[in-house]
Amino acid sequence: MSNTRKMISSTEAEQKDDHFKEFFQRLQPKKLVEGELLANYQGIWFVADLLRATLTFQKHFKANDSDIFLATMAKSGTTWLKALAFSIVNRNNHSVDESPLLFSNPHYLVPFLEMHLYKDGNIPDIDAMPCPRILATHLPYQLLPSTILDCSNSRIIYLCRNPLDVFTSTRHFVLQNGFASRPSASLDVPFETFCQGIYPYGPFWDHCLGYWNASLKDPQKVLFLKYEDLKKDINSSVKKIADFLGYPLSAEEEEAGLVEEIATLCSFENLMNLNCNKEGEIQTVFRAKHNSFFRKGEVGDWVNLVPPSMANRLEKLMQEKFGESGLTLDIHGNSV
Repeated sequence: MSNTRKMISSTEAEQKDDHFKEFFQRLQPKKLVEGELLANYQGIWFVADLLRATLTFQKHFKANDSDIFLATMAKSGTTWLKALAFSIVNRNNHSVDESPLLFSNPHYLVPFLEMHLYKDGNIPDIDAMPCPRILATHLPYQLLPSTILDCSNSRIIYLCRNPLDVFTSTRHFVLQNGFASRPSASLDVPFETFCQGIYPYGPFWDHCLGYWNASLKDPQKVLFLKYEDLKKDINSSVKKIADFLGYPLSAEEEEAGLVEEIATLCSFENLMNLNCNKEGEIQTVFRAKHNSFFRKGEVGDWVNLVPPSMANRLEKLMQEKFGESGLTLDIHGNSV
C-alpha cells in the first residue's frame, strides 16, 4: 500500500472514530461512582468500546443456517456452556482425551462476537470459519442482528443464572480484573446499580425475559436453560443440548459413557485445574485473566457476600420484574 493510501485509510479511521464519539456523547452517558462511563442504547447499557463493537457486529454479520449461538448475561455460566457445546458438536473430530479444551481456554474455541471478533470496529472474515460455527454473545435477544433471527435453521442456546449469584460473581470478576477504577468499599453502590440495571448489558431482567419469551414462541429456535438445572443434573442437560443442536447422542455413545465423559471434561473442577486456564489472559473489549473465569461456580454462593436485607430486596425485585411471565429462578439451590 502506498503512503498516500495509508494516509487516506488512517484519515477514514479517525473520522469514523470521531463520528462514533459524537454519537456516544449524544446518548448522554452516565458516569458511575466506581468510574465506568455507560450509555443507554435501545434500553441496554454499554461502555463505549462495547457499543462500538456491537454496532459493527449488527451491521456486518451474516448468519448461516448451521450456526450455533450461545447467549448469556455475563457471569452466568458462559465458560461452562461454551465447553459443553464445543465438546458435543465436535465429539467426532476430537476424542475426550484429546480435546482442544485441554490446552485452550473455552473463550478461544467459541469466540464472542461483539466482544472479540468485532472489537475495535474490526470486520473479521467470518466466512472462513469452519461450519458449524459456534459463536457467543452477551447481547440481549432484541439487539441480535436480524440475520440471526431470520436464519430459520440456526440455533440459540440461552443460559440464565439467578441474579444474586450473577451479582456476586460479577463483583468478584470486576475486582479481580481491576475494571472499577474507583472500587467502592461497600456493596451499597454496586448493588444499587445492579438493581437499577445500570451495568454492561443490563438490565438483568430484560435480558432474561427477552430470551425466555423467544423460547416460548419458537422452542425449535431458542433453548432456554438454567444454570441451577445444569448443576443439579448435568448428564440430562448434556443430552438436552445435544438433541436441540441436532447432534443427539446415540444409544451406543450413551452406553459407552460418553455423556459422563463430556460432563467430566467440561466440569468446573476439571477446567479450573488445567494450565491453560490457570495462567494468561484474554483480550476482548476487556482484558481478563484466564483464572478469573473460574472462581467457585456454586449455587447460592451469594450468601458469603450479600447480606439478607439486600438478598430479600433483589428476590422481591426479581419476582416483580418477571411477573406473570412464568419464569422463575432458584436462588438457594433448591428444587423449583
